[in-house]
Amino acid sequence: MKEEKLQELLHSLTWTEKVGQLVQLSGEFFNTSALTVGPQQKLGISDEILSNVGSVLNVAGAAKTKEIQQTYLEKSRHQIPLLFMADIIYGYRTVFPIPLGLGASWNPDLIEEAYTIIGKESQAGGAHVTFAPMVDLVRDARWGRCLESTGEDSLLNAAYASAMVNGLQKNLDKQEGIASCVKHFAAYGAAEAGREYNTVDMSERRLRQDYLPSYKSAVDAGCKMVMTSFNTYDGVPVTGNEFILKDILREEWGFDGVIISDYAAVRELIDHGIAKDNKEAAYLAMKATNDIDMKSPCYANELQPLLKDGRIDGELINQAVLRVLKLKNELGLFEDPYRGASEAKEKETLLKEDHRALAKKVAAESVVLLKNKNNLLPLNPQADEKILLVGPYGDNQELIGLWAVHGQTSDTVSIKAGLESYLKPENLCVEKGCDMLESYDFLGEFGATKDMIDSLSLSDEEKKTYLESALAAAEKADTIIFAMGEHTMQSGEAGSRTDIRLPQIQREFMKQLIVLNKKTILLSISGRPLVLTEEAETIDAILQVWFPGTEGGHAIADILFGQTNPSGRLSMSFPYSVGQLPIYYNEFKTGRPLTSATHSGRFVSKYLDSPNAPLFPFGYGLSYSDIHYSGLTLSDTKMSEELTISVQIENTSNRACLETVQLYIQDVVGSVVRPIKELKQFKKVQIAEHATVTVAFTLTREELKFYTCSMNYEAENGTFIAFVGPNSTDTQEAAFELV
Repeated sequence: MKEEKLQELLHSLTWTEKVGQLVQLSGEFFNTSALTVGPQQKLGISDEILSNVGSVLNVAGAAKTKEIQQTYLEKSRHQIPLLFMADIIYGYRTVFPIPLGLGASWNPDLIEEAYTIIGKESQAGGAHVTFAPMVDLVRDARWGRCLESTGEDSLLNAAYASAMVNGLQKNLDKQEGIASCVKHFAAYGAAEAGREYNTVDMSERRLRQDYLPSYKSAVDAGCKMVMTSFNTYDGVPVTGNEFILKDILREEWGFDGVIISDYAAVRELIDHGIAKDNKEAAYLAMKATNDIDMKSPCYANELQPLLKDGRIDGELINQAVLRVLKLKNELGLFEDPYRGASEAKEKETLLKEDHRALAKKVAAESVVLLKNKNNLLPLNPQADEKILLVGPYGDNQELIGLWAVHGQTSDTVSIKAGLESYLKPENLCVEKGCDMLESYDFLGEFGATKDMIDSLSLSDEEKKTYLESALAAAEKADTIIFAMGEHTMQSGEAGSRTDIRLPQIQREFMKQLIVLNKKTILLSISGRPLVLTEEAETIDAILQVWFPGTEGGHAIADILFGQTNPSGRLSMSFPYSVGQLPIYYNEFKTGRPLTSATHSGRFVSKYLDSPNAPLFPFGYGLSYSDIHYSGLTLSDTKMSEELTISVQIENTSNRACLETVQLYIQDVVGSVVRPIKELKQFKKVQIAEHATVTVAFTLTREELKFYTCSMNYEAENGTFIAFVGPNSTDTQEAAFELV
């Protein structure tokens, strides 16, 4: 539809029809009339608004979306199609690793390929918009939504943000892919105490320097929508925050797409205490240029009264409606309300073999080898040795994580199945060993009944039987592989935790097998960095495998048996103790650093009962190759516009590898305190066995800019230190002057 026709359509709508376009309701409102009574009455949405609603939340599947769209259009005066929006975060039916795992790949190009697949499958399933990517920068592992983030660094997150948007929206103009809605704007990952939905309070400098770059990257990549975050910024909840939404996003960045509130966030302005009622909440959100009210009665019931009272200019509503209509037009919905979705296309698109193959490759690049004592890994599948796979995740398809809403665990390759593809049956024993958790009572908060909860827990007799069986098998085994981790429901949204160790029942169980002095391997399955301090001291090899997705079992087995050389690197620090949180590599310098030469040992910035450093730092990860860095050189000791920084990397082993080479800088003296290190570039390079390669980076003046004391974004002349290495800690360094 051409622009003038779109304008004609807009002006032909009644105010009720316009308001309807700005309201999003969930799928139960669009089923039979009997099913809509409850939610409709609960929200107080009128039949008139319901018949003009503009978008639907979390309905997917070609048959279902087509049925709802057809029924809706049959009653629509202007034939304006519904937008179907869904949480498709890291996979539709082919599920990739959780985003924190994707972050560990350090491979944005590969992740763009993955999100292209996600876009194709989602479009075939009838979705038009996905609430992804989540690009929130996270530095506190207590926050459950670490699962959805790619990590703690703004540069790395920005690289993934653009890659994910580009993948999802590939060939959008050709009716392929789906529209991307970046979230949660802004700074949601800094929720105080790592507690979901909590307050955020930070300086504008930190907001701009650390938290905004990833959102800006998504906007620059052309994302069609932005979702507001639940948190406050400078005392004002973002959904009603004009500085964040209007001044920065709209005016400064020029974003003219659709802004949507998070679930019920407009109504929650009352709970925050800045709106006295639904009417005031609607006023604040609309004034901040929030276009769509997701699952709340505020816009539906209060925009017209606000218009009648003269508190809101009708042009503000018209602009919001036009943005929604433009998105529908861009997606081609006026020509084809179903956007080519069909059950036949769905059947031929979902879980294709090449999709599975890519999921396996991505999962393998996401796995991080944290420890490998005496080169225990890789295992030799041809060796006549007995392997015991034990733990609640050994023979378990629950490997896709909480937020793979449309994925199916029945499609998932278990770790057991992966190992069986390598080992003779007589060399593999699989035991559950122990329960996942001491108690499943917390599942009651997610709707589980007491009977359901009771059915999950092993009885005392079962626990005893499982333990005895596992001990007997362990006595006969040469190597024990522990498949341990968080319960799916312990991470993701509303999954904040203060104890982020492995569940106690799993830790106690492992101790009983470790004393047998067998070779031990831990597969750590989680949606966040865990505190693995105890395990790092007692277990021979540790692989952090996250929730690895549909092909997780195959990818893990390939790494265990050396078919794949692990190349994952942490995109979020693993704390030594939960008391260190928040912890991140690019912390500010302090007046009394740990290495201070002018203060005594006690009176420096440190803990009395813990090291300052994390257990495993940002950028860390091992491989099966022996890699050595040397010869860091600069093209000059002075830099005006650019500088070449190079390093030699030697592989002295018999195994080729993918090495992630990382360049950091430190601004030694600035007009404001600067971080001790900042990632500026990285390269993932293939190094053949017994080969030496030179890796060079070209650093530019632009990359040395920051928000100065006067809040200007510029580089300040002076001394800088360049660091190059395999992670943020083990680096070589050289100084240069910016002139």
